[in-house]
Amino acid sequence: MSSPSKRRDMDVMKLMMSDYMVETTNDGLTEFNVEFHGPKQSPYEGGVWKVRVELPDAYPYKSPSIGFLNKIFHPNVDELSGSICLDVINQSWSPMFDLLNIFEVFLPQLLLYPNPADPLNGDAASLLLKDQQQYEQKVKEYCERYAKREKLEDVSDGSDEDISDDEVTGSDNVDIAGDSAP
Repeated sequence: MSSPSKRRDMDVMKLMMSDYMVETTNDGLTEFNVEFHGPKQSPYEGGVWKVRVELPDAYPYKSPSIGFLNKIFHPNVDELSGSICLDVINQSWSPMFDLLNIFEVFLPQLLLYPNPADPLNGDAASLLLKDQQQYEQKVKEYCERYAKREKLEDVSDGSDEDISDDEVTGSDNVDIAGDSAP
């Protein structure tokens, strides 16, 4: 078996050679962002997210850290941090998996089959359980507001400056000084 660093480099290169846009965030191949599209025939269809990937030194023996950088409304994704709750990444990761598995299987499955019983976003879980049609409408609204390709450039790594509340409500009066408050 090859060394972890060779495997890491091979997996990142395989992802870069696929249909995914990969943007490195430092000089190495341990931190990067991937453009991820919502699955077809789902409320997330048409949405485009920037997903942060951090590979630990022990990858593939230790799972990568994965998080959405732009907002997404989903019971198993923390709305503020973008962290995801997905057993296959957080608990049952295996070196048999690679980065393509994450973007071609695990994330699409997460979006297609949310688990409101194990939520990181209680509001999304509650709405899904109470009114699936209203939940799907809110997902589509988030896709329209936060997950369009032209808005990805506004999403910076680790920052909450992606879109202001004024932009969400459609107000033209943006208070730039007020955006710095936590």
